[in-house]
Amino acid sequence: MDKIVRVNMSDLSSSTEGVPPEWAGLGGRALTSAVVAKEVIPSCHPLGKNNKLVFAPGLLSGTTAANTGRFSVGAKSPLTGTIKESNAGGTAAQMFARLGIKALIIEGLPKGDAWYGLYVSKDGVSIAEETELIGKGNFAVVASLEQRFGKKTGVLTIGTAGEMRMLSANISVKDSDSKLRSHGRGGLGAVMGSKKIKFIAIDDSDASGVRLADPEKFKEAARTFAKALISHHATGEGLPTYGTAEMVNIVNAAGGLPTRNFTYGQFEGHEKISGETLRETIIERGGKPKHGCQAGCIIQCSQVYNDKDGNYVTSGFEYETIETLGANACIGDLDQIAQADYIMDDIGVDSIETAVAFGVAMEAGVLAFGDGPGVLKMLRDEIGAGTPLGRILGSGAGNVGKLYGITRVPVVKNQAIPAYDPRSIKGIGITYATSTMGADHTAGYAVGTNLMGVGGGVVDPLKKDGQVELSRHLQIITVMLDSIGLCLFVGFPCADIPTCVPALIDMLNARFGLELTPDWIGGLGVNTLKTERAFNTAAGFTNHHDRLPEFFEEPLLPHNAVWDFTGDEIDEFWNF
Repeated sequence: MDKIVRVNMSDLSSSTEGVPPEWAGLGGRALTSAVVAKEVIPSCHPLGKNNKLVFAPGLLSGTTAANTGRFSVGAKSPLTGTIKESNAGGTAAQMFARLGIKALIIEGLPKGDAWYGLYVSKDGVSIAEETELIGKGNFAVVASLEQRFGKKTGVLTIGTAGEMRMLSANISVKDSDSKLRSHGRGGLGAVMGSKKIKFIAIDDSDASGVRLADPEKFKEAARTFAKALISHHATGEGLPTYGTAEMVNIVNAAGGLPTRNFTYGQFEGHEKISGETLRETIIERGGKPKHGCQAGCIIQCSQVYNDKDGNYVTSGFEYETIETLGANACIGDLDQIAQADYIMDDIGVDSIETAVAFGVAMEAGVLAFGDGPGVLKMLRDEIGAGTPLGRILGSGAGNVGKLYGITRVPVVKNQAIPAYDPRSIKGIGITYATSTMGADHTAGYAVGTNLMGVGGGVVDPLKKDGQVELSRHLQIITVMLDSIGLCLFVGFPCADIPTCVPALIDMLNARFGLELTPDWIGGLGVNTLKTERAFNTAAGFTNHHDRLPEFFEEPLLPHNAVWDFTGDEIDEFWNF
């Protein structure tokens, strides 16, 4: 990856430049955050001319190593006002890497009302006015672009929510089966919409590909790495068998399954939405219980979910969506949740933010808890159509709570808290509070250690002891995963299998001809977190924003657990 490509929407121009020395050793999240921190004014309006949208593949993307196809997108978030990086699978990261593109930086705003499509190839980026696909859903965009440019074309696109600049809007990315993956959380689809870009098509034909400094050493390290992934009980057994929905019964047993807008920690109908039931249903209907979100995935935690007649409904049917609609909104019906997931993918809204927003709306009496048909109707006819109510719901849980005067609003920095209650799983609560990007379970997945013993032992989820240190360690490691282009779940074997991290280091050294050591990983994570925090500080955020909503002081059954960390204890997170 030897070039930076810039697109200036103000004058509809593109250019190519060399990689500055300070960015040479960065990729993925580390690079997107470095670019945003250097080039975006922290106080700028996220949908204005001074925000930039940055796309960057990971350091190992484009190679044959397993699970290295994750893609990072960064900007200032219109939902939180903080710096933001969003990470997804699909085909785009591998294609960018093969084209030698270290980062694509999109800046400025176009004049007038025209919309545009970008076409990325070995010859650079071309910009063309787009009329046919405006107002179309993501699935129609992918199908149309495959006809226009060819089946193998990579696609990044926004749905109607992104066009309307809703704060929960995603950027969707095509995977190898022409299905959709999402750059979710934080509203980066709205940033792309503000720049009047409907899609980015990618053609890596005749690309130079990725050159390895030491091919034999890389191949050997890649084999060791892959063996570690398939040897771990989570990445080799649990996730391939049940997908992420395996967590439903685990978290319910721990009393941390958010239910009825975070009022309870257990859901009576949890078996109906469990990973076990999901797997049985998929097999019975001829779907795929194992599916990869990216080329080279050997974990295969995704799946293809069909309806009762065997017709495709959704893919990548994740625990967070199933839980936040199934238990938190009390819709104990996988078919209704799957239909909602499809609509959210098509209109392009974040399925966590939107599902939690529905929980708050139900608390406000906008619709009843458990009203699955009502949710489907509102997704189609309100959010999808951009009605006043739809724009409220599409602006996230925090804004729904403010407009309806609700106090039980599960957000941090205005971003919805995902599908783990921090009172019963305290480590993830520290991550929610301190993440530079608002509440985000993927920023430092303490659930693995709190409930599953990943990393050499359980840190008691109901006690404060060790949780700050755990979250800090995991957030540093997560930066490494996001920057190399690795799936989050690679963190499990990294924590438990001694050969995993050395194999990663060996692959990086063989890829670039370097002599990195494991200490490099920690340094990359610490520097990136500090860079992100400095941006947020300049944008007006303080330690007082690193707090959970006060309603978490209410006892949560069955353990009568409460969120009992003091501000000083939370602030210890940043003492590194």
